Amino acid sequence: MSPFFGPLVSQEPLSKVIVEMKIPYLDVIFFLLLSTEWLEAADSRVEVLRYLKEQVPRIFCLKKEFSPQEEEELMQSRILQPLEFFLFGENPQEGLQKLQQGSTSSQLCGRVFKEGETVYSCRDCAIDPTCVLCMDCFQDSVHKSHRYKMHASSGGGFCDCGDVEAWKIGPCCSKHDTGAATAMVTDECVLEPELYERAEKLFRILLLYVTDFLVWEESSNLPDELQPRQKEPAYFCVLYNDEHHSYDHVIYTLQRSVNCDQAEDVMIWIYTITVAQGRRAVKRGSLRSCQQARDLIRHISLQPLRVEILHAAVMAHQTFALRLGSWFQKIISYSVGFRQAFCQVALETNIDGHPCLISRLMLHDARMYKGARKIVHELIFSSMLMDTEFKRLFAIEFTKHYKQLQKDFINDDHERSISITALSVQIFTVPTLARQLIEECNVIKVIVDTVMDLLREHLDDNNRFFFLGYNSDKFTRIQVIFHDLRYILISKPSVWTEELRGQFLEGLKVFLGFLKCMQGMEEVKRQFGQHIAVEPEWEAGFSLQMQLRHILAMFQDWCSSDNEILLLAFKECHKVLRECNNQAFQREPTDYYMCKQILNVRPYKVSQEPVSIHLPISRLLAGLYVLLKMFFPCSLQELYDYTQLAEHPLRCVVLAAQVSAEMWRRNGLSLVSQVYYYQDVKCRDEMYDKDVVMLQIAASKMDPNHFLMLILLRFELFDYFNGSCSTKDQRNRLTEEMLYLLIIIIGERYVPGISHVTKEDVTMREVVHLLCIEPMAHSSLVKGLPENESHETGLESVIAKVATFKKPGVSGHGLYEVKKERLVEFNPFFYHYSRSQHSKAEESQKKRRTQEGSDKALRPPIPPAFCPAFSNIVRLLCCDIMVHILRRIFQRAAEDRATHWTEAMIQRAVHLIGQALLEEKTQLEDSTVEEVTFDFSLKARSECNPSVFHLLSKIKAIPSLEAQKDMVKWVLQMFEIVKCLREKSSPAASMSVETTKPEESAQDKEKAERKRKAEAAKLHRQKIMAQMSAMQKNFIESNKMLYDNMPESGTQGEPVMELCVAVGPQRGSTPAEKEVLTCILCQEEQEVLTQAPAMVLTACVQRSTVLTQCRGKIPTYKEDGTTYPLFMPPELAVGTHTGSCGHVMHATCWQKYFEAVQNTTRNRLHAELIVDLENGEYLCPLCKSLFQFSLLKSVDMQMIRSYFNICLLCAFSSLNSLLLVLRRKFSDSITEMLLVCATTVHRVGLQTAPNELCPHVPLMAWNTCAFNIQAIENILQEEDKPLFGSLQNRQLAGLKAIVQFSGAQRLKSSQAVIQRHFTDMFGVLLPVVSRKNTPCLLEVDFVHLLVGLVLSIPSLYQEEAVDLGPSAVSSAYNHLHILHLVTMAHMLQVLLSSTVASGEETEEAKAAAELYTTVSQHTGSLIPDVSGSSVAERVKRGIQPFLRCAALFFNCLTGVQPPEELFSASGHFEALCSYLALPSNVFQLFQEHRDTEVFFFFSYCGNPAITKVLKGKTHIVRYPRRRNRLIDLPEDYSVLLNQASHFQCPKSTDDERKHPTLCLFCGAMLCSQSSCCLSQLDGEDVGACTAHAATCGAGVGMFLRIRECEIVLMAGKTRGSTYPAPYLDDYGETDPHLGRGNPLHLCPERYRKLNQLWQQHCILEEIARSLEVVNVMFAFEWQML
Repeated sequence: MSPFFGPLVSQEPLSKVIVEMKIPYLDVIFFLLLSTEWLEAADSRVEVLRYLKEQVPRIFCLKKEFSPQEEEELMQSRILQPLEFFLFGENPQEGLQKLQQGSTSSQLCGRVFKEGETVYSCRDCAIDPTCVLCMDCFQDSVHKSHRYKMHASSGGGFCDCGDVEAWKIGPCCSKHDTGAATAMVTDECVLEPELYERAEKLFRILLLYVTDFLVWEESSNLPDELQPRQKEPAYFCVLYNDEHHSYDHVIYTLQRSVNCDQAEDVMIWIYTITVAQGRRAVKRGSLRSCQQARDLIRHISLQPLRVEILHAAVMAHQTFALRLGSWFQKIISYSVGFRQAFCQVALETNIDGHPCLISRLMLHDARMYKGARKIVHELIFSSMLMDTEFKRLFAIEFTKHYKQLQKDFINDDHERSISITALSVQIFTVPTLARQLIEECNVIKVIVDTVMDLLREHLDDNNRFFFLGYNSDKFTRIQVIFHDLRYILISKPSVWTEELRGQFLEGLKVFLGFLKCMQGMEEVKRQFGQHIAVEPEWEAGFSLQMQLRHILAMFQDWCSSDNEILLLAFKECHKVLRECNNQAFQREPTDYYMCKQILNVRPYKVSQEPVSIHLPISRLLAGLYVLLKMFFPCSLQELYDYTQLAEHPLRCVVLAAQVSAEMWRRNGLSLVSQVYYYQDVKCRDEMYDKDVVMLQIAASKMDPNHFLMLILLRFELFDYFNGSCSTKDQRNRLTEEMLYLLIIIIGERYVPGISHVTKEDVTMREVVHLLCIEPMAHSSLVKGLPENESHETGLESVIAKVATFKKPGVSGHGLYEVKKERLVEFNPFFYHYSRSQHSKAEESQKKRRTQEGSDKALRPPIPPAFCPAFSNIVRLLCCDIMVHILRRIFQRAAEDRATHWTEAMIQRAVHLIGQALLEEKTQLEDSTVEEVTFDFSLKARSECNPSVFHLLSKIKAIPSLEAQKDMVKWVLQMFEIVKCLREKSSPAASMSVETTKPEESAQDKEKAERKRKAEAAKLHRQKIMAQMSAMQKNFIESNKMLYDNMPESGTQGEPVMELCVAVGPQRGSTPAEKEVLTCILCQEEQEVLTQAPAMVLTACVQRSTVLTQCRGKIPTYKEDGTTYPLFMPPELAVGTHTGSCGHVMHATCWQKYFEAVQNTTRNRLHAELIVDLENGEYLCPLCKSLFQFSLLKSVDMQMIRSYFNICLLCAFSSLNSLLLVLRRKFSDSITEMLLVCATTVHRVGLQTAPNELCPHVPLMAWNTCAFNIQAIENILQEEDKPLFGSLQNRQLAGLKAIVQFSGAQRLKSSQAVIQRHFTDMFGVLLPVVSRKNTPCLLEVDFVHLLVGLVLSIPSLYQEEAVDLGPSAVSSAYNHLHILHLVTMAHMLQVLLSSTVASGEETEEAKAAAELYTTVSQHTGSLIPDVSGSSVAERVKRGIQPFLRCAALFFNCLTGVQPPEELFSASGHFEALCSYLALPSNVFQLFQEHRDTEVFFFFSYCGNPAITKVLKGKTHIVRYPRRRNRLIDLPEDYSVLLNQASHFQCPKSTDDERKHPTLCLFCGAMLCSQSSCCLSQLDGEDVGACTAHAATCGAGVGMFLRIRECEIVLMAGKTRGSTYPAPYLDDYGETDPHLGRGNPLHLCPERYRKLNQLWQQHCILEEIARSLEVVNVMFAFEWQML
């Protein structure tokens, strides 16, 4: 049973225990002698206690504090081993071997659940929802293929595997299968008599010792037999746990009081106090020093912590008593005999009449601290609850002290999960045991009496509850007691004994006494004049009602199983109802007249007299009455005053109607809330629905005219329909509500017993009407349906019959749509609709009928026939008062006096007529005309003029009733059909129907005319379009010469084919297009010019590990600049990503917007930090993406298309003077924005203070450019998209802006710095110019190197006197040669780091083989000997990502259009090479530069670092690099839950609740939101997830909280948000916190979307958007996750 969880009691195999118990030989002799001495002593207890008196203080009372392991070893060797020798009478190893040979273990699993552990309940086989299985048993059981639910236990329950009373089939898993059918029944004592006697004697001594010290209240003294000879002056100051103080308060108190400054020590102490044991000794010393510490702790806060001073000896014995509790669990797990001996000792009654030992422990439970409670509970679980007979005896003891235990729990400050009262679920839910407790202890009476005693203080003078000023915390704890009553009643008996019958009736009487105190409680009276000053208390009453909802239904279910019980229960309930005091019945009855009818009833007005919404006895009586009529229709012979029975429910319904009519507005929102819950799904089945049933009972027994007169009186409409013409709007609203009630009483027959329907029929009808509102998800349907006591709605068994399922997409959830054939069941006045649902459903169905081409008449459905006991209800439709009411309504409408009627009133009246005509039609079809007494149609036609039929025909023409015209038409047709059935003349029926033809034909003509006009307009438009097209063709033909002679743009003479080459002298032309942009803020257009005001793109900079090859290793930033950021390592451990949404603004507009955001955000009442103002963050004003700065847009591309000539590589050095151009200047605003962008990238990327003079500023700009290109290439390759054409225009604009911004850095930085950076980077390629710490080619990422070299090389053209830059020719050659050189170096990098492959020999392979041979020679043959084809294939695969990145880079740099092949998804290596001016056989690069090849090989391959790598001494990155993805998740979510259940926190050894959280980047399992795993990050305490994200994702994290089934996105220490997990149930819905508990399976599409969210660097943006939508007042401490 599992409503809560606790620690696991290990049951170690005996063989393992024997092996581990290694006892020295001399110790064996000593222990044997000692045990013999104890056994032969006159009083063994005295001898054992004397030994404990000497040994316990030596272990637990010394000044030196042992480690837990040392303490455990000392206790085992000095105390526990002698006790075990005494137990077995020999060496425990030998005793255990003998015990193992003849022992039989119980087949019950008995695993005690930890808090938060996942448990499973089979919805098909479990006797009740509390029957659960642990993860291991569930996986090996038949229930895995059934309908099951999973949820997190609250701790303390245990696995029911092997309990035959818990399951209908499959009571045990395969592991516990042997003999499981007789589990808990055939367990016999297999101990030898002597062993059993010794065990009983030792258990009695030790259990009494444990009990004495767990309930010990003396702080300085010990029992006489344990008093030490010399009392040491050593004391402990002990701090206890409570539920009132926060972590921060305890930390502050400890630091102030006991000088505990170490953060780690404080956290350990806090963890011990609050989580593990519930208490902790915070100081050891003299009595005075401990008193000073105690006083200081108490006086630090107004609400002091609980602190006690204990003598060291007392503390020692209490500590050892806890250890003995664990030892008991281990011993009794060895043998059934040991367990029985322990239970016998624990439950035996003392001679002096004192409670047994286990009762003493239970009665002191609320006064014990957490660690002691847990030990006691575990002992009970592992002993008495594992044996049938002792479980019964324990249940009797528990019931005997039940009232006192509950009272102690109410005053306790600990949660129920660690209270002894939580064990009730383990005994009250066992069917046989529950019935025994009813028979022997009358447990129902005990529970109800307990509740009454606790709530007696809330009784008023009329002996009714009044909860003004109640204690909410105490009241919540009292409500938990109702769970026990529900447990007792959860399984009704199949066989009744006289004893059971008598005790149940006695308990029912007590329960009715409790309901009597609720009947009529908290009456309200309508407020006149002034609004109510103080809202009355109402939540407590409805909380009680919700708790009683299932209990009332279960009592009725129990009563229905026995004829005698049901009849006696009904009479007793009726008797109690009559005893209830009612002020309204103190008045004398009065006669009321209407339509020659007289009603004698006491006057009462709901609007003027007190009225209560709480009528549990009336509603229980209604339920019992229906059961009597359903199962025993002839058992009720007495006559009852049904007018009096219906009085209270009718008042309640009228109250709801008047509140809906806004007559009670001055009474405030409290009454509105009560009426809402009165009709809500959580309460309606035992409130509103039962009131309707009671009214139906009265309607079936009373004269129909009298019943309707009573309805009119209580609705205060009697005078209104008896001649008065009040024009109050409230009268109209009340008339609507009154007609609605009549529709419900007559038409709502889907109640078993009122009509011949089943519970399945009722559920199907509910589902149909919910889906008629709109298509709904499974969870929405479940919320809209009432649950039974097993928390089942019955939806799964009927949903396939009434609806079809549509699967979800990447987002959203699956939806159910009602089947078309079920729409005939739709009732627009379904009584479970709220006002808004009624409007939505009506609109939805009218819209559907219009789309289908049908009329808009929403006809009443044909209801099932009433059962005989309720068949008289239909007489309401044809009685005189009903006809009178309808005639009055239609007459006022026909007179067209707008203030006397409403459309809703007419709609309801027409619906009532439709109900009447359907009823008459049904009876005429089933019987002869003479037998049918239902004559509504006759009265409606023949009554005094004007008749209802005549008035109905008249109002059809009223314009304001156009919406009801179709419904009125259908009713008139029904009149004719019924008339034909009475006259049995179908021709007359056809003729009568024909009378409606003229209007129908006129309407059809009108529709046809509209359709004809629409078709004519369509043809006219088509004709005009055809004429325009013909005119265009004629113009082109007549002016053909103009088009032929017009020269093409940019061509002279013969056309020249445009080259698609982006690099080198053959570079294609760049389209010279005028770029005009529109500011998204001011909507002004501006051309992009270097001297124009700056236009900027929104941009967000963040550190990223998306591409890392060494996750978890973040490089440190060094000021010397010899490594990162000057050189990016090939592992790409952390990069700087700059993202942009592509929206453009003026720099000045952006500045104004940002200032406005600052002012707004500072004044905003929002707990979560959406944007970090100090970090310059803001949301894009258009798309609401998160950004930190604005990226410069207005940079002239010609300014950065530059290069210089290197004499080693080309012969153009003599032309340098001819290849220089003057640089153009930027405007001041552009210059300023360049500086802002650069410093932001530098600050975020290196996590350093802003410094615009730092030499690394341009480096970080180049690095973010390269990393962005690599990230985009990675995404495109991952999603199998083409390199070009896949990015959106705004994405491409953002990438180009980053390249432009990076290239412009040399214009603002010192030219000497740029030149030095170029020289250092170029040293990787030419070691002759390298510095000492220059890395080798295996230690560099060449994409970053290529970008840095290309963007920095123009600085070499700078001269002191003139501001110069390279020309286009110079730039083209420089681009080409640097690309060649970097490509060759990267090819060598790939060769040196690749693995062996194979392939065919080609020309390319021969060149590759030649290169490979040369490289092998220069590396000392350290690389393996492979074929040329494998080398070629390996190198081509390895350098392809580099070439793709280079293509993206040069495309953005030069603007040259790429070839068509690169716009397709398949790889085109030749097209890439062509675009980059590389030979398709890239190995020809080495042949073209054969003169410098040897120099390069010596320079590259002779590096000692390369030799070290090739010898396998250091890690090497292989190419192409591994593409990172989120970790693989299992398809079945229960696999993850299984991993979580076995998760052990690495920093704690306790079994308390953990939050296992899975990092989706690396797969690490973390212990989140736990004080045990707090660590320091930048001087702050952070949780495990925050600390892990700092190293795994550079501050960004994506975690799956397994037990909560939700994704957590994190960005930094202070921001995060939740995100739906990628696991869906069979209904296409996620299940946060496993609230529904349905089986979950991985949705690949949603997980792919999560992967894209990460790889596209959108996590920060998603967090910001989430926080923008969800406005919370109290921020979540994300840093503690």
